[in-house]
Amino acid sequence: MKKTLIGAALALGLAVVPALAEYPDKEIQGIIQWGAGGSTDTVMRAVTPHAEKALGGKIVMQNVTGGVGALALNMVESGDADGYTILFGAENPLLYKVMKLGEKDYSDFTPINVLARGIPILVARPDAPFNTYPEMIAYINANPKAVKFGSTGPGGLPSVVTAMINQKTPIDVTFVPYDGDGPALTALQGGAIDVMPAVLGAAVENIKAGTMKPIALFDVEPTPALPDVPTIVSTNPEFAEMLPWGPFFGIFVKKGTPDDVVAKLVAAYQEGAKNEDFLKLMDGRGFKMMSLSGAEAEDFLKKWQATTSWLVWEAGLAKASPEEFGIPKP
Repeated sequence: MKKTLIGAALALGLAVVPALAEYPDKEIQGIIQWGAGGSTDTVMRAVTPHAEKALGGKIVMQNVTGGVGALALNMVESGDADGYTILFGAENPLLYKVMKLGEKDYSDFTPINVLARGIPILVARPDAPFNTYPEMIAYINANPKAVKFGSTGPGGLPSVVTAMINQKTPIDVTFVPYDGDGPALTALQGGAIDVMPAVLGAAVENIKAGTMKPIALFDVEPTPALPDVPTIVSTNPEFAEMLPWGPFFGIFVKKGTPDDVVAKLVAAYQEGAKNEDFLKLMDGRGFKMMSLSGAEAEDFLKKWQATTSWLVWEAGLAKASPEEFGIPKP
């Protein structure tokens, strides 16, 4: 009977169209912009298993490092806009243009979820010859080039925090680059570098374990995660005009991905972001949850890009004015 119906359809010149598979019908590739053990890696590997359950699919996660996150971004952007390749990223791409690191940023992507904002903190090796921010500045001034600062390249959290520092209390230090804050913080614990601007969530457990010490929290109020750590404004109130500021963690797909696929991913990660175990981890590490999607996520990204692009430009860190790219001054 089935063969007869197909034959009749062919005889009438009608196409026999197979049923479309429902997304996802195969493994999804998740590309993490930074190395294993860093804050982006930790956050994304914590939330994704819960999102997988809501999505009903498997997301295979892979760390692709290099180019201050640009290799991962370009890898996803050059692929198909079908929802089977997801970018797990941080803030860096929003500074690529002013840093002359690339022509693409998150305007080439659709945000699935801007999960959370991190709080910057300045940490040092446990035996560093200073314990507070004023003591660190005094030591650097007395020993030019001697202090080794960890860096993750132009546009990363360390470079932005360093730009803030140089605006208010210029420092003459030696910068040592790493592929993400995970390797940099490992180097700090091993004594290869002396100081590292990092996101609180990536450093908090090591601070509690005593393998690194906090110098100052770059925020306007203390954090419950480390209530005894002083804020930078408690010793240097001139920083208040730049704060609060922080990196963020987001999930993106290439622009042009079908709306129904985007909707399924948005719903899955919104559900994953509500998981109690995930929220407990985020709270314990001092991350501030946002879970933004759609217009709210787009608005956040535009505001973050404008604020930070102009900050690094006015600090002399950027290589091109935000005006060249139509980035409005806040």
